[in-house]
Amino acid sequence: MSAIDDLPPLREVIRRHDLSARKSLGQNFLLDLNLTARIARAAGPLDGVTVVEVGPGPGGLTRALLAEGARRVVAIERDARAVAALAEIAARWPDRLEVIEGDALELDPTPMLTRAGPVRIVANLPYNIATALLVGWLSIEPWPPWFDRLVLMFQREVAERIVAPVGGKSYGRLAVLSQWRCETKLLFDIAPSAFVPPPKVTSTVVRLVPRPAPLPCRLPALERVTAAAFGQRRKMLRQSLKALLPDPLPLIAAAGLDPTARAETVPVDGFVALARALDALTADPPGVRTAATSVP
Repeated sequence: MSAIDDLPPLREVIRRHDLSARKSLGQNFLLDLNLTARIARAAGPLDGVTVVEVGPGPGGLTRALLAEGARRVVAIERDARAVAALAEIAARWPDRLEVIEGDALELDPTPMLTRAGPVRIVANLPYNIATALLVGWLSIEPWPPWFDRLVLMFQREVAERIVAPVGGKSYGRLAVLSQWRCETKLLFDIAPSAFVPPPKVTSTVVRLVPRPAPLPCRLPALERVTAAAFGQRRKMLRQSLKALLPDPLPLIAAAGLDPTARAETVPVDGFVALARALDALTADPPGVRTAATSVP
């Protein structure tokens, strides 16, 4: 018996379903149910909450979310072997677990969600698609999105890029996008030894809470200015922003920035000002972008 329910130990589930982790799917299974329970608790009180989980694998975090009181868990799993294992959890928690077999990068979970109560995304994300998934969620239009919180596990390096302060070595496009639309916080690390197989890096759990009213600008314009500025991050803005305009000085002046500044010294509100100024100077037609695939 585990610490959270009367289901079989995860190692037994993996053995019975031949669930050896596959590198091609970015799988590293977290088998310590004390740690999965800690992640579930980090998502806040779950009574009445619907949780979307990506990549549940053998279901350690799934079990913790249900044990912590989640009203419903919608688990998106690409690996058919894991889908069979998750069926046992669904039988243990009738009507509270829905397993969707598919690729989370291509699947929109919103048709599976009801509007009764809040929705959160809580997941030990597959390393190979973690950043792409996050960028997609942060690029949802209109904003605020359909979820009220993200509690996600990343490689430590990616987690540091999400929360990086202006001027820090990890500050870049991902930090600007994440902090423009969310309040971000590192919660805790998980050592490689907690996983099967153990990855070569430490993992970190991050919480992102959507801002109800981010500083106003269009996402496509913000993507353009951050791509140009961080594409040549060691160069001054007056040089790096030539990727946008032959003479970027009027753009920089309109944003109230120093043309000799470099990208890593420009705060989030500075990039928002640049995005707004770019739209004003280029008369970029209005529009929205509903998803983005990567942020280097």
